[in-house]
Amino acid sequence: MRVILAEDSTLLREGLVRLLTEEGHEVVAALGDAVTLVAEVGDLRPDVAVVDIRMPPTHTDEGLRAAVEIRERWPETGVLVLSQHVERSYAARLLAAGAERVGYLLKDRVAQVEEFLDALERVHEGGAAIDPEVVRQLVVRSTHGDPLARLTPREREVLEVLAQGYTNAAIARQLHLSLSAVEKYLNAVFDKLELRRADGYSRRILAVLRYLES
Repeated sequence: MRVILAEDSTLLREGLVRLLTEEGHEVVAALGDAVTLVAEVGDLRPDVAVVDIRMPPTHTDEGLRAAVEIRERWPETGVLVLSQHVERSYAARLLAAGAERVGYLLKDRVAQVEEFLDALERVHEGGAAIDPEVVRQLVVRSTHGDPLARLTPREREVLEVLAQGYTNAAIARQLHLSLSAVEKYLNAVFDKLELRRADGYSRRILAVLRYLES
């Protein structure tokens, strides 16, 4: 795939360039700021943009804002953002436009090469990749007043894997369930979260957003 990188840490940026090149991907540009990133994506139209959330000049959310803009202007380009810490509001903002071609990973995950490459591939293929640690911390933060409290432990477990961006078949493999069982649990989740079938809306995306915003 054709990848563009935006990471202000020279060490990490060059490491990613080397990793992706060795895996047979083409790094079309490797940048140190988010402003240049948006213009370069418009010119180069990469398959995926890998973006650090905190970038110059303020090191707050420049990268996130650039990622959201890329998703709005070039929805065919996948976006995989990297964050030093779990930022629940950032994850929700990133997914506001839907859970296609998008990923949110902690930087520590990059060191786990196979997991990073798997996330990149899922985003490239049109899916989502949400860091398991992000999902785990969101579970801990959930309160008894939250609609998620209505879920059984198994339903919550299925939703947790769904929130990482996996398909029903992948959820079944991870949790050692049958495909029909996964579908049954997901339908129960949608019902308990009061996510009804409606034209133009994906209940999977709405469930993930409800999960992230809880």
